[in-house]
Amino acid sequence: MSIAVIPARGGSKRIPRKNIRSFCGKPIIAYSIDVALRSGLFSSVIVSTDDEEIADVARSFGADVPFMRPAQLADDFTGTGAVLMHALTHFQEQGQKVDAICCIYATSPFTIVEDLTRGHDALETAPAAFTVTNFAAPPFWALKQDDQGRMAMLEPEYLDVRSQDLPELFHDTGQIYWGTSEFFLNGNDIQAGRAVGIQIPRYRTQDIDNMDDWARAEIMYRVLKGAGQL
Repeated sequence: MSIAVIPARGGSKRIPRKNIRSFCGKPIIAYSIDVALRSGLFSSVIVSTDDEEIADVARSFGADVPFMRPAQLADDFTGTGAVLMHALTHFQEQGQKVDAICCIYATSPFTIVEDLTRGHDALETAPAAFTVTNFAAPPFWALKQDDQGRMAMLEPEYLDVRSQDLPELFHDTGQIYWGTSEFFLNGNDIQAGRAVGIQIPRYRTQDIDNMDDWARAEIMYRVLKGAGQL
């Protein structure tokens, strides 16, 4: 079977209670739960949390919370891989065989069913897949600034190279991560070269790390929703 895991710890620092904060009218985690349920890809959509209020909100929107995440896996330094391994171990101990797992971040309101489906289908030829998008400008032209405010190219050898002659580069969107159980249980790094990139447009990506990000994301969501893109 395939399962979706939505990590949602309670101790968010930069945006307090971020995972259940109201986003365009409902808790932001509800969007991740909803898209996972609508996809029809998962035997179980679970929320991994250490927080009872988050657990209650998750259940109210249809997610399962079969366990509470231990405190040692809910600090500022615990990576997603450890959270997924904990979830997989839980199912193993219950005698349930999980073939594939998809991590969907709780702050992913721009994820659509097609993204999840493409990631699922990619596992036919690769052990993992995750969403990526291209850079708005060539990162080869990045600038650095010294203590006096003076600017210089980070990679000056690319100063006179035309953009069309540079390779297209991508970055992780921080939305969904698919993988076989074996891939995650073996501690593989999803960005180490074995995973397929599921390309999505830049207009459906937005990191939400502070309140400026949050306000921008809500504006983007309303526009995309009104245009029928979500």
